[in-house]
Amino acid sequence: MKTILEHLYAGGTLTKDEACTLLTKVTEHAYSEAQVASLITVLRMRDITVNELLGFREALLLKAHNVDLSDYQALDIVGTGGDGKNTFNISTCAIFVVAAAGFNIAKHGNYAASGVSGASTVLQLHGVKFTNDESLLRRSLDACRVAYMHAPMFHPALGAVAPLRRSIAVKTFFNLLGPLVNPSQPAYQLLGVADLPQMRLYTNTLKETGMGFNVVTSIDGYDEISLTSDFKIVGNKNEFTYRPEDLGLKRATPGALYGGDTPEEACRIFDNVLHNQATEEQKNTVLINAAVGINCVRPEQSLLECLDMARNALESGKALDTFNKFLEING
Repeated sequence: MKTILEHLYAGGTLTKDEACTLLTKVTEHAYSEAQVASLITVLRMRDITVNELLGFREALLLKAHNVDLSDYQALDIVGTGGDGKNTFNISTCAIFVVAAAGFNIAKHGNYAASGVSGASTVLQLHGVKFTNDESLLRRSLDACRVAYMHAPMFHPALGAVAPLRRSIAVKTFFNLLGPLVNPSQPAYQLLGVADLPQMRLYTNTLKETGMGFNVVTSIDGYDEISLTSDFKIVGNKNEFTYRPEDLGLKRATPGALYGGDTPEEACRIFDNVLHNQATEEQKNTVLINAAVGINCVRPEQSLLECLDMARNALESGKALDTFNKFLEING
């Protein structure tokens, strides 16, 4: 580790293989806490490279409790978190809309990185019991097209650094890895990021994975399409910037997307959307994120066509039926 730290202190970077080997050893307690803290610090003081992120990703996937859901050609919808906006559970709501439109979902999630309610929070409040049993995940996909993977159940290796991360109490390179280490390694991913530098990092990283993807950001700093500003989409081959008005959608106000002060408040908004009883701003924000998810799987279809598919899935009641089936299977 001393040699690696000296190299990094001097401004050096790691190859993909070096990064993979290094993080593997970290998770195996091969280094002292002080050495790992030094590593975290030096990597926080500059931008992570694509090769480093790919190597760290490979290490965590090698150590993960992986499941093979490849035959479902599923989509994950996830945000990086940490944008400080405390929105309601937009991406989690969107997965049930996308599933109701006929597409398989393999979502990897956790409790909130910032804000009140993460994906695991809102599902747990509905009585969902998490599992890492592949047969049960497949059963859920077969019944309602949705499987949910609670991250701590699939990444025990991260327990090696959990106390240190808590004591440091600032963002580290580990925060960048969450969206990249879905243990089912889905065929497609819609990834929301909070700014353009993160968009470049994740776009260049995802291109190396062979995954079909759309990376999105709202220009005003949301890690999803918020409709509070123009937004950008970068896919495998194309990139576009849209105004909400380009898609016939009204601009939302930040207050309309606020998730509340308690998980229960965020949960109520989540329920209102699926019951088609939410405000127009809340509903449209879920619909546009669902539409971009559909477009990730069906890039040949226009975003307006995908938006129509999402709207039909929600307004017909199919999204609510899908969610209720998910609760029946996973409760």
